[in-house]
Amino acid sequence: MSRTTSAPPSVPVGLRVLAVVQAGGAGSRMEVLTRERAKPALPFAGSHALVDFPLSALRASGIVDVWVSVQYLSGSLDTHLAGGRPWDLDRTHGGFRRLTPEQGSGAAHDDGFSHGNADGLFRMRDDVRVHDPDVLVVLSADHVFSADLRPAIAHHLRVGAECTVLTAQVGVQEAAEKMVVHASGDGRVTAVEYKPDTTDQTTVATEIFLYDPRVLLAELERLHRELAGGGADGGGASIVGGGGAGVGEQDGPAAGPDDTGLGDFGELLLPALVSRGRVHALPLEGYWRDVGRPAAYLQAHRDLLAGRVDVFDHPDRPVLSPTPAGAPAWVGDGGELDGAMVSPGVRVRGRVARSVLGPDVVVEGGAVVEDSVLMRGVVVEAGASLHACLVDEGVRIGRDAVVGRPLPGTRTTDGAITLVGRHSVVGAGGDVPAGARLEPGTTA
Repeated sequence: MSRTTSAPPSVPVGLRVLAVVQAGGAGSRMEVLTRERAKPALPFAGSHALVDFPLSALRASGIVDVWVSVQYLSGSLDTHLAGGRPWDLDRTHGGFRRLTPEQGSGAAHDDGFSHGNADGLFRMRDDVRVHDPDVLVVLSADHVFSADLRPAIAHHLRVGAECTVLTAQVGVQEAAEKMVVHASGDGRVTAVEYKPDTTDQTTVATEIFLYDPRVLLAELERLHRELAGGGADGGGASIVGGGGAGVGEQDGPAAGPDDTGLGDFGELLLPALVSRGRVHALPLEGYWRDVGRPAAYLQAHRDLLAGRVDVFDHPDRPVLSPTPAGAPAWVGDGGELDGAMVSPGVRVRGRVARSVLGPDVVVEGGAVVEDSVLMRGVVVEAGASLHACLVDEGVRIGRDAVVGRPLPGTRTTDGAITLVGRHSVVGAGGDVPAGARLEPGTTA
């Protein structure tokens, strides 16, 4: 793969850049895999966690003031985050900061869990105002990508944008699950569609945003005042085909009296900013995928095995992680790997095809694992078979058990993938059908 050798544009000396990584959602779309962990703690490529990707991008971009906003099962991320140390963010002044929900800090809608990413920014508005950055970078923590954000920051400043939306190209079915972005030839965003019922467009927001923080905070507070007064139209913002999900479908607690109604960026905030005429779209180079659904998570691993994922191909911006190295992987007599990826500590005597095995997975003789992702410490006993499965850590699949079924084609849906929750046990000879969900700790 060819690489450019020219240095990226430099951020002006003295520019204050603050990054917020929003890692707080409950990840309800990942179902049993996020019952006992925050979605950003889900592994990818065996040994990495999803939160590694935004933090590594920020590290590569020279952004040192990084806040990670955590809410749901925040303790499941703490050990991994390690105070920001793996990304060189542990500093005496500035650097890494972990933000958690608080009670008693103000009015009801300032306390507790947020209800969407725009609502989350509103709740931290006072902290952002005190920090007083020149540019606020906001990223989600459930996407696989690699980026040096310095060129985007330089472009954002050069065009005088109030918001810069990094975009990617996806299929039309996936676009209907995202925020579709319409832009003119000069990159100015003319309209957005938030989770439209249908669309023929393929340009979507990657949930990497650069904001003019002063404009952002003013708009959030203006929208909040309008919502409190009963005027929730976003100030006449340009919204096209807004037939998508509302706040009630956010990754997080249900809306209640503490909900501001601001929801996600695409519901009110981005349309309001678009109506001001200074929102710009900028394509994100390289691979990007939102892996917040089972089918997307499996497909991203398929892409990885097919060589379509370039996130690990950049020596100048490595994907960093605190995950310690383990014992070397081992393939014994009769073991077979066919288009597979294995992590440290893996032991294989069976057949593994088109699958990714996390650390310390064991596949015994005569077992078959195909088109699946197995997380840390899974044991597949002799003669068992797994097809199109996502299997959480510590699961034991008994001798001659059958879990999942081969998919009829290359495309899949969430309902066709079998999910097995953490520390479940499938007994010898057990049969778990395609699309089944085993809650954590299940014995089947």
